[in-house]
Parts: sequence; structure tokens; C-alpha cells
Amino acid sequence: MKNDYLERILRARVYDVAIETPLEVAPILSARLGNRVFLKREDMQPVFSFRCRGAYNKMVNLPAATIARGVIASSAGNHAQGVALAAQKLGCSATIVMPSTTPKIKVDAVKARGAEVILHGDTYDEAYAEAKRLERARKLAFVHPYDDPDVIAGQGTIGLEIVRQSSQPPDAVFVPVGGGGLISGIAAYIKRLRPSVKVIGVEPVDADAMARSLKAGRRVALDHVGLFADGVAVKKVGELTFQLCRELLDGMVLVDTDQICAAIKDVFGDTRTVLEPGRRAARRRGEGLRRAHRNPRQAAGRGGFGCERQLRSAALRRGARRDPASIARRFSRSPSPSAPAVSGNSASPWARATSPSSTIASPIRRRPTFSPASRCTTVNETARIVKALEREGFKTLDLSDDEMAKLHVRHLVGGHAPVGARGARGELLYRFEFPERPGALMKFLSSMRTDWNISLFHYRNHGSDTGRVLVGMQVPRHEMRQFQRFLTTLGYPYVDESRNPAYRLFLG
Repeated sequence: MKNDYLERILRARVYDVAIETPLEVAPILSARLGNRVFLKREDMQPVFSFRCRGAYNKMVNLPAATIARGVIASSAGNHAQGVALAAQKLGCSATIVMPSTTPKIKVDAVKARGAEVILHGDTYDEAYAEAKRLERARKLAFVHPYDDPDVIAGQGTIGLEIVRQSSQPPDAVFVPVGGGGLISGIAAYIKRLRPSVKVIGVEPVDADAMARSLKAGRRVALDHVGLFADGVAVKKVGELTFQLCRELLDGMVLVDTDQICAAIKDVFGDTRTVLEPGRRAARRRGEGLRRAHRNPRQAAGRGGFGCERQLRSAALRRGARRDPASIARRFSRSPSPSAPAVSGNSASPWARATSPSSTIASPIRRRPTFSPASRCTTVNETARIVKALEREGFKTLDLSDDEMAKLHVRHLVGGHAPVGARGARGELLYRFEFPERPGALMKFLSSMRTDWNISLFHYRNHGSDTGRVLVGMQVPRHEMRQFQRFLTTLGYPYVDESRNPAYRLFLG
């Protein structure tokens, strides 16, 4: 199958609407990783996305009579803008069905290029179903976002440019994966011209449809996808793209939200460009694909965790009554025998402990927490900080990879509630993802039994399509079957955090 695409890519007509984007070295990132890392700057396209390449190549190859009737597409934003730009260039009408949850800025950008926008449903799947219905009813041509040979070939021109712009073949190319159109096109070209170059896909851990499909040997449909990286939040990859990826890819890498945020911060340091989460790429030797971003607050807040540059540690010292401020002063002084130098610097690692805080659990127990600043760069350095804490007599719990601690507990540290209040017996702690739409909370409340007490409720959102909610509920043991039925009926993604060590240390 891969041999069919070389000629398609060479003949692809994309430069009527797209530009050949530069392949730029990332000096700061390269120095830190000890490799030469390049970024393919597709954020410089007229619609800030590679999507215009595939959309235009598809549409320009349609018969004249077909294009005269107009085209239709479904999209949450970037593909929509690519189709709208192509329609504007070709002088045809374009209808775009978008989920009703699509940010207004993306809707307005599509309308500004003359396309008709129809808002339908809460998810991409619902918008897609409506677009297919209108395709039949209005006799329009459907422009698929990824599972189409001409779309794949259009995106494949990026691979052509990477080969042409590289003074020597890269060791590896890392490409974000959603439905698979981008990586299929890039891999089809690179593997034909430079078969020694590894092509590796990158997916979010909560939207890993391609990784699961490749492992299973068949297309796997996900029940749920995370929406932080909404540009690659696809429940099921394409038929064509799956077959191409099976033939061509050298591997898949999964990244979590913290790592995506870290990539956003890294590229901003090199380019002063703020990335969109779905277009992040893995960072290693070779080229990556990165683009523009809509949510800088969460990236700034969590990026340090993802690149192993920020440690959040809780330390317990039994029988001590030391003021947390004195502890912070102790760890911020010049080097001591118990605080080894870090990264060639003679300064104590404690000089980087910029966010000490504490909670008083009882008259004889204090739990200071430390969050060293972003210059704390390596796993080894993190280990040395933990060991230094332990040498000072503190039992230390590293919470850097604890999702509940990062999202919720660090905002709730204020002490245990007295028995009989929130800390009473029978409390279960669950972390939920609520859809950001009217009625989500009411659905939660109306689904649970009225005699179950909500003992804790903490909501977090940074502009994404889901709200992160930590809920404590008091449920008698003999009603656990009803509780499990409630979780199933509710249908919101959830994680049981009742045994989470951060909860038990600070709140339980």
C-alpha cells in the first residue's frame, strides 16, 4: 500500500494555499537533551495548521460538477479552517458541522472564511454523524479529516519537505497521532526515500487509539478520550491510516498531560510560540511537529512535572514541632554536608525549594510540603533531594506523579476535618471528569442517592472541555452495590482515590 502514495505525494497540489514551512533547530532543547532537535514549523501556515494541505489536495482533485455543489466536513476546529480556506480559494461553498462545545474563537475563524457553520451535538462523533446525514441530503462532497488518500497525500508533503530540508537524514521523526492522516503521509514518503529513518507516533495516554490498535492488530474503538489535546482526541483511527501505520511505523510513544505541558514550555523557550496540545511532538534526536496552543495557564502550571523538572514532596517528621518557615530556611541556606551539590552548582538543592507549605494534623505532627523550582532538572537530582530530606529525619512521599495531588490536594491542604464532619467514617474519594456543558453537575446530583452525603467537592478547569472534580461521599458499606450502579449509570470517567497516599496523609 505504501508504494501507492509516493506518486500521490509528489503530485499533491498544496502550495496554492500552503507554504513550505521551515525546519528550525531548537537550540535550548537541543542543549538540554544533548541531541540536535528540529521543529517543523507548521504553525506558520495561513490557518496555523498543516490541515490546509490535505483539505485542499482533496478538494482540488474533485470533479468540477462535484465541487460546484459544495463540500461538507465535520471538525472541532483545525480541519474546519483548512476546508474553509480551500473552499475560499476554489470559490465553492463549504458547510462545517462542529460540536456545540467548540470554542467561539474557532467557530468565528471558520465563519470569517465564508463557510457555513452548523453546531450540532456535544462530541465530534455526533457532529460527524450529522455531517454524513447532510452529505446525503444536500448531495455534498464529504472531506474527511484523515481517512482519505488525497488528504493523506497532502499531509505527506511535510515528509517531502523534511527530507529536502535536512542536510543529512534524521535519526527519527516524531509525529502526533489522532486519526493517523498526518503520520501516514509523512511515513509513506520518508520510508520510501529514507527507509533507515525511524518514524514514531506520539499519542496522549487518554487518547491512544492508534497504539492500542497496532498492539491488537485491528482497529480498536475507545470508550472515552481525554480532551486536553483535542486535536488528536479520536476514538477510532481510520481504515487506510491504520493499514499504513501497520506497515510503516517504527513505534508509538504515549505522553500524559504533564509531558504535553512540558513540551509547550520547551518550545516556547526556543520559539516564543505557544503550542496547541494536540500538536506537540516527542523530543529527541530528529524532527518533531509542534504548533499553536490555546491553554497556556495549565501548561505553565504543570509543565515542570512533565519534563521531570519539578518535584512535589510531602515530608512527615514524627514528634517534631518545628515551624515550617524554619524548615524552609534550613533548606535554603548555603550547602551543608547533607545537601549535595547539584548539576555542577555548589548551591544546596534546598535553595530551590520555593513553595514550602504545611498542614497541622495533630499537636505533635506537621507535614511540610516542598515544590522545588523548575531548575531542578533530573531524576537523579530529585532522588538526592528526597534522600536529603530523609537524612534530616523526614519520612518523604514523592507526589510528582500523583494526578490527584497535582490537580486537587495541593489546593486543599489545610488540615484534617474533625471526626463527625467531612472526615467521618464511610467516606469514599473519587476523581471525576465532568463534561463542560450545562446540566453536568445536575446529572451527577440527581443520579446519586439523596441520603449519601457529599463530604468534599473540589472543581478544577483550565479552559478545556472537561472539568476535573474531586468528590468525597459517605456511603455505608452495605450500599456499595448501589454505589457501583451509580458510577455506571453516571457515565463520567472516574478514578477511585480512596487509598491514595496523598489523601490519607492530608485529608483522610
